[in-house]
Amino acid sequence: MKYRQLTKEQFQELNLEFSKFLATQQIDKNEWEQLKNERPEIAEEELAIFSDLVWDDVLSKTNYIEHISEHHLNVFKCYSKEIVRIYVKCTNASKNFLKEDDFNWFLKNPLDETFEYYKASKKYLEERNLEIFKLIEMGGQISDGKLFDSLIQLID
Repeated sequence: MKYRQLTKEQFQELNLEFSKFLATQQIDKNEWEQLKNERPEIAEEELAIFSDLVWDDVLSKTNYIEHISEHHLNVFKCYSKEIVRIYVKCTNASKNFLKEDDFNWFLKNPLDETFEYYKASKKYLEERNLEIFKLIEMGGQISDGKLFDSLIQLID
């Protein structure tokens, strides 16, 4: 397995897509039930293959990742050959990026002296989608890129 198996909730949300996937494998509903009961290892393989297909599709379309913690903000732009990271550190212990009021204050006062900005880029050491997946597994969230785009304009 390339990534990780989708959760039960994710499979439920993708029920129609999974049914179509099984159809492409020439497995109908009755055969699927039989596989689950009599050959669970093969059923697990099918779940793994489907999970990898879904992850590859999602990750291929992912251009931005955000990871926000109390005093640190990491935003990434995922290009085809490299990833660009903007890191913002809040040095004011009374401010917290996870609190809506404090985050909005940051957005209105990005040049306040309590914020330190860093920017770096690196070529992928592994396959692009695998590196993006690892960022997500470490708590990153796929985003629309608005925060990255506004920060890049601020620091460039």
